[in-house]
Amino acid sequence: MTQEARVTQGPLTTEAGAPVADNQNSETAGVGGPMLIQDQLLLEKLAHFNRERIPERIVHARGAGAYGTFTLTRDVSQWTRAKFLSEVGKETETFLRFSTVAGNLGAADAVRDPRGFSLKFYTEEGNYDLVGNNTPVFFIRDAIKFPDFIHTQKRDPYTGSQEADNVWDFWGLSPESTHQVTWLFGDRGIPASYRHMDGFGSHTFQWNNEAGEVFWVKYHFKTDQGIKNLTAAEAEVLAGKDPDSHQRDLREAIERGDFPSWSVQVQIMPAADAATYRFNPFDLTKVWPHADYPPIEIGKLELNRNPENIFAEVEQAIFSPAHFVPGIGPSPDKMLQGRLFAYGDAHRYRVGINADHLPVNRPHATEARTHSRDGFLYDGRHKGAKNYEPNSFGGPFQTDRPLWATTAVSGGTGNHETPSHAEDNDFVQAGDLYRLMSEDEKARLIENLAGNIAGVSREDIAQRAIDNFRQADGDFGKRLEAAVQALRG
Repeated sequence: MTQEARVTQGPLTTEAGAPVADNQNSETAGVGGPMLIQDQLLLEKLAHFNRERIPERIVHARGAGAYGTFTLTRDVSQWTRAKFLSEVGKETETFLRFSTVAGNLGAADAVRDPRGFSLKFYTEEGNYDLVGNNTPVFFIRDAIKFPDFIHTQKRDPYTGSQEADNVWDFWGLSPESTHQVTWLFGDRGIPASYRHMDGFGSHTFQWNNEAGEVFWVKYHFKTDQGIKNLTAAEAEVLAGKDPDSHQRDLREAIERGDFPSWSVQVQIMPAADAATYRFNPFDLTKVWPHADYPPIEIGKLELNRNPENIFAEVEQAIFSPAHFVPGIGPSPDKMLQGRLFAYGDAHRYRVGINADHLPVNRPHATEARTHSRDGFLYDGRHKGAKNYEPNSFGGPFQTDRPLWATTAVSGGTGNHETPSHAEDNDFVQAGDLYRLMSEDEKARLIENLAGNIAGVSREDIAQRAIDNFRQADGDFGKRLEAAVQALRG
């Protein structure tokens, strides 16, 4: 449908629906006189304009989105009882929002930054949100460090700029970040477009089947367009020429019918394996090597419809890792546990307590039935229904069947470190990643890291950062130190 065909014919009206006689001239006290407070159209337009922006996301502010379809291609009922995963060929409507992490709403797309990959499944059992990134790991493993980490990526409170000192001081003092930083400064640190990158659930999640058996899973979305990346030099030029490059590419591809797609895979670990697995399976800074748990293809994700309005459907879209459906649940991953609260809380602050009433957020394949009432954006959907439970007036009732299976716990309460397993340390997988790279890839990684670390003002901060990479791989650290010294003179 063309833009012209969507225009509604008829007179312009006020917000209350009254026809507008003059939208070109404000009402004044005589020709050339002061404006009158009785000009309600003027006041309405200015008041609405002043409130057109809601607070932008603290992270993932810069984004683009599209609707699509997930099609199940493999029977997975042996692992999960989720209905949208119950029948080969079953299709589920989706909405996917891509984003950068650190930049604000007006930042450029072509920058070195992880990309958000947040997917909403509109299932018949409610919305299931899978909130991930384009990397399988993250910088930290405990949510208590997240505000500190993001503060280092944002503008310094004194200088008003992003500071290399802050970035590398935190990373150097947080050696668990070494794996993700190696990803970020490698070739995949700047995707050529949203269509040409993979996506990951990143966290470990629980699947449980009808028999009550529990499995731990990781999600992978492998781009069918092929991986394409930008070099630092290419990105610098593109970001200056077209700050909207990624958003434009996605929108135009869908407009011309070139629908991007991803092959959906899962790694599945029987629950009993977790306790003795060589890496802590709930540590977000680690991957499960494919040799241990080979990815299994289960479906296809296609994006095939652009939003009609970016603000209504992309800016106001909300995603929460706490939005589960029967058969899927959380794991003891400490980053995931923190996000179960933080994402919903951010949406309540940013969009409002009834953000789930908005078309992009409300369930499409079922109906939300709650006893929550009132607050900003409340649409009166409940009419005169009672707002408590239990009640004898036919109100919604509990099912007595939890969405996910229980997890056994033991020991005393306390501020415990994430448990370590046999081969756990902060550097082993970063070293493995480095050794997988070709010589050209290593050279570009070293160049990217050195150019960034060289901007640090204190030698001890730079040296601590280099030492982390040295512990990952001796050659890695040696080459990086030489490159940084060359740039610092």
